[in-house]
Amino acid sequence: MSELIHKPAAELAALIAAGEVSSVEVTRAHLDRIAAVDQRVHAFLHVDAEGALAAAADVDARRADGAALGPLAGVPVAVKDVLTTKGVPTTCGSKILEGWRPPYDSTIVTRLRAAGLVILGKTNMDEFAMGSSTEYSAFGPTFNPWDLTRIPGGSGGGSAASLVAYEAPLAIGSDTGGSIRQPGAVTGTVGAKPTYGGTSRYGLVAFSSSLDTPGPCARTVLDAALLHAVIAGHDPADSTSIPAPVPPVVAAARQGATGDLSGVRIGVVREFGGEGAEPGVLAAVREGIEALVKLGAEPVEVSCPHFTYALPAYYLIAPSECSSNLARFDGVRYGLRVGDDGTRSLEEVMSLTREAGFGPEVKRRIMIGTYALSAGYYDAYYGQAQKVRTLITRDFTAAFEQVDVLVAPTTPFVAFPIGSRTSDPYQMYLADLFTIPSNLYGGPAVSVPCGLSEGLPVGLQIMAPTMADDRMYRVAAALETVVPAPVPPGL
Repeated sequence: MSELIHKPAAELAALIAAGEVSSVEVTRAHLDRIAAVDQRVHAFLHVDAEGALAAAADVDARRADGAALGPLAGVPVAVKDVLTTKGVPTTCGSKILEGWRPPYDSTIVTRLRAAGLVILGKTNMDEFAMGSSTEYSAFGPTFNPWDLTRIPGGSGGGSAASLVAYEAPLAIGSDTGGSIRQPGAVTGTVGAKPTYGGTSRYGLVAFSSSLDTPGPCARTVLDAALLHAVIAGHDPADSTSIPAPVPPVVAAARQGATGDLSGVRIGVVREFGGEGAEPGVLAAVREGIEALVKLGAEPVEVSCPHFTYALPAYYLIAPSECSSNLARFDGVRYGLRVGDDGTRSLEEVMSLTREAGFGPEVKRRIMIGTYALSAGYYDAYYGQAQKVRTLITRDFTAAFEQVDVLVAPTTPFVAFPIGSRTSDPYQMYLADLFTIPSNLYGGPAVSVPCGLSEGLPVGLQIMAPTMADDRMYRVAAALETVVPAPVPPGL
């Protein structure tokens, strides 16, 4: 059954629905693959083999009883370890939550289970989603299956690596500054950030509450759209959830697969056309844009002058929100507790716990954020960054008056060697140079493979207006018809 691991999720779902293969067989094939290769890839922090097989058997039993099941019922999925899973470890890649088993499921996980998807386990990530390479996980890095000496992107490198290593056909990530799209780009997979508020944050351990967005990861655009449709929609448990219908993302992906983009105007962002990106990346992106034009799209150069300020604005807003959100990890209520020997004060226990439990990048961002929010500096830093965010939103609004979608590189460079940037935080932060604007704006964006540079994958980013997620899927699916995803070397 090893051939099952190479099939797209949509095809697996069809085979299961037709009774040609069982969910248990599909699940076992992927668990066998994890057992065979994950020691080298380290995509997973926890594999729930027993729970996955039980869920698969339940789907098979319900199908045998004639129950109406969802379009992805019986298909396995990997979940980034930032989403709570009842009774299953949720660590956020941090020692401070090592061994924590939440008493509840996140809304995303609840919807996955209700739709009959089979959760294989929890994937590795940069600690609390703070990183661009999955090297900041407290439990060791994830390795890119294209080249095991290179990073798989971050913070959700485990989810992307699980796809390209054929350990899972689908995965869930979260995107705060590019953490779904950037791993998608450097692993040659599809990573989509939905509209902020289009997917629920309930049960997503918060990093930056005004930016965090759960979303789908897949090997094809249609698979990503199908998963998007499962997890999206209004959630009363999330105060930022949008009370509106889910955009017709699956229909849009199928429409795009016809290869016709007649009448679609694509805006090429002038500010992201050169500086800061590798020549090979720019060449692959240009070829991707040319392919869209051949499919009937009309290219329009647009200027978004404030996009160049997105990176510094983000690295004030996100750390400020993280310094507030991570205050809950105090060694008192749950997780790690250090120094509680009866002789120390509560403040000392908190300090020792955080010193031992948080890694260097998390500490760095907490300190930046605390400083930016401090008396006398709030207006100069956090307040100014929010003003820049408004200007970036205006750039998007003006651009979408001229075009239907915007296109740009997803990342400035291909996957870099592990360890090559950890000593220089600024160089690491540049990995999200092109993805951050969409997070500050709140609109949807997807990374889709557009070729190779130096033998490694390059991603083309497609950005759309808020709640127009279907537009990006249509364009992405059309590109996929002429620029198929690159096939990684075997492990």
